[in-house]
Amino acid sequence: MIDLHGSDLDDMIVAEKKQVASEYHNEAWADGISDGIEADILAETAMATAVTELVRHHGEAEVLDLLDALRRRVEYGEFRAVRSFQ
Repeated sequence: MIDLHGSDLDDMIVAEKKQVASEYHNEAWADGISDGIEADILAETAMATAVTELVRHHGEAEVLDLLDALRRRVEYGEFRAVRSFQ
């Protein structure tokens, strides 16, 4: 018998939702590319939609903190297609 504490189960549910959301995004991305929409247009639109939703649900201050954290991750190279580890 599997004994999961409430928070463990909640974490698993969130992880599963994130996986499914990623699959939805990948499908939508592929559809957009297939329809001739450039990747940079898809990316900018996705980011604008995401930021709008985050501001609506969490407020501007919290989203600005998130964007600062994302900026640091970009600066550290986390999102590069090919990363070099030094």
